[in-house]
Amino acid sequence: MHTKLNQLLSQLEQSVDESLGYPGAMDFDYRALYPFLDYSLNNVGDPFTATTYKLNTYAFEREVVEFYAKHTRAPADAWWGYVTNGGTEGNLYGLYLAREIYPQGIVYYSQDTHYSVSKNLHFLGMKNIMIRSQNNGEIDYDDLCETLKIRRDAAPIIFANIGTTMTEARDDLQKIREILEQLAITKYYIHSDAALSGGYLPFLERDDHWDFADGAHSISISGHKFIGSPIPCGIVLALKDNVDRISRTVAYIGSRDTTVTGSRNGFSPLLLWQALEQLGVDGLKRRAEKAQATAAYAVAQLQQVGVAAWRNNNALTVVFPQPTEKIRERWQLATADGISHVVCMPHIRRKQIDALVADIEASNREKQND
Repeated sequence: MHTKLNQLLSQLEQSVDESLGYPGAMDFDYRALYPFLDYSLNNVGDPFTATTYKLNTYAFEREVVEFYAKHTRAPADAWWGYVTNGGTEGNLYGLYLAREIYPQGIVYYSQDTHYSVSKNLHFLGMKNIMIRSQNNGEIDYDDLCETLKIRRDAAPIIFANIGTTMTEARDDLQKIREILEQLAITKYYIHSDAALSGGYLPFLERDDHWDFADGAHSISISGHKFIGSPIPCGIVLALKDNVDRISRTVAYIGSRDTTVTGSRNGFSPLLLWQALEQLGVDGLKRRAEKAQATAAYAVAQLQQVGVAAWRNNNALTVVFPQPTEKIRERWQLATADGISHVVCMPHIRRKQIDALVADIEASNREKQND
């Protein structure tokens, strides 16, 4: 192997055990798929429509999106979806559909929304209003209600966070729909950004309201987060009638143009398909429960040494006051507005949590002795 590649591999091997602050599962083994790297797999166009380019993985892509359509309670035979490059593309797609339905609509999103959403809104030229967040990161429903009252003439496009970036807070679609009903607003669109949480919430006891049965018109889920993948990827699902509004036939590829990009990575659907095939619903449930237990353990261990740690209900994200820069650097902790977090992905082990807690405890002891 080339010297530079050896150096990179060594760096990655050293970094992986101390990567606690970002949501990407790393306990995967896709070696069985190596032979497929010999082919240029391009899922250009609509995965549900035949194309003249045969080096594709449409059949596997359809199985992946069908799996999550079922578990996000999409209406039978009335949904559509595809495998994306990640959550940002899925969110862009949902907003794009909303804009085509309501060109004069206004997008409402909370101040804790992922940074990429403002970029997507800029791309699409959509009017938008930021709503206050509650202390836990969830949208402030009173502020949303009061703001909607003022602008009832424009169709609201609700960008709901089903797991905010820093605290994994979830906006409640049931409460949002109650507000819309209270204000007699009948024309609206709801997109659920379920990048992290959407990967595992369907396999836990339900007490969140975020999917199609709860009123979503489209949903974005990341594939490289809870499931795990060496390539960033995701899944977007939407109501089929809305997708048909933007569909057009392209003679060059012999297919429909229904996605954001033209050429699409055909390898990611294989990765997600293999993971879902190997794990199944029971395996995903066990995976989610294990990660939940690790998150609960992290909160308890941090609190035991005097750190004000907490997490939202059923979240894998553990939040606490930001530690020293040295600790944040070592453990690659995402930090904003005075708080840091650990995302307890399925591959995170308790000994890693113990090592982080020991670092924080030692640092706090040093501060007390100064």
